[in-house]
Amino acid sequence: MLLNFVPTKINNMKITLTGSLGHIGKPLATELVQKGHEVIVISSNPEKQQAIEALGATAAIGSLEDVEFLTANFTGADAVYTMVPPANYMDHNLDLPAYCHRISNNFVAAIQASGVKRVVHLSSIGAHLDHGTGIIIAHHDVEVDLNKLTDVAITFMRPTSFYYNLFGYVDMIKNAGVIAANYGADDLIPWVSPIDIAAAVADEMVTPIAGRKVRYVGSDELTGHETARILGEAIGKPDLKWVLISNEQAQQGLEKAGLQPSIAAGLVEMYGSLHTGVFSADYFSNRPAVMGKVKLADFAKEFAAAFK
Repeated sequence: MLLNFVPTKINNMKITLTGSLGHIGKPLATELVQKGHEVIVISSNPEKQQAIEALGATAAIGSLEDVEFLTANFTGADAVYTMVPPANYMDHNLDLPAYCHRISNNFVAAIQASGVKRVVHLSSIGAHLDHGTGIIIAHHDVEVDLNKLTDVAITFMRPTSFYYNLFGYVDMIKNAGVIAANYGADDLIPWVSPIDIAAAVADEMVTPIAGRKVRYVGSDELTGHETARILGEAIGKPDLKWVLISNEQAQQGLEKAGLQPSIAAGLVEMYGSLHTGVFSADYFSNRPAVMGKVKLADFAKEFAAAFK
């Protein structure tokens, strides 16, 4: 999965991060600053400036839609971390592929104009596939856009299923007493913590490479039944079950929750691909050499706090 890997680490770098102080961005910025790097954190929210500066980083307040702004903050950086911010799936006017293409094309333009030579990009498990993965096809397309860059070393980070997506089942557990989805049950699900993703990204930022590299990040691998048991024990429902439902039932449930129908269909297709094993096959063939430190049992404490 790697071309011309050079393992020597670099100290005292100037690094620009997109992603503000999100689930990954905050621990990432914190670690890089603590290791002595000069860090710029890009955020669209002016209210984040004080928190960014409190970490010891420099705040750059502006939009990823502004190529000139991006270019100015990429210029002079030894490495740049890029990610496409989450879109609002409840917005029925959202064109997800167009949104992702727009941001990735802005990244490409800014990287070219600024002369940055090292990029670490947050992609996703399943991004190696060009069809059949639902909404994850957008990550594939972003990788295609970034691969148009020449003379730039890029690591594509492909994390697995985020623990915090499980928060989406809180109301279902309260109302129906189960976790119901069109994947899971006996399926082996690779889970990941944003904290472990941040640690892996921080490692890649200071590791020179030539060409392209793909790095998967995972924290725990559990079946849906094992996942439900661990969460159930944490919330006082030790008999909590993970129930496999049809694609049609999953689509109806997501639309009822308010999701745009096309986004709901994309999620159903993504999870269906995970159920068949197509989605995660490349991950299981290229597992991380070392799994992350945050296990589902650790996340279950957060889940229990949110469940109350």
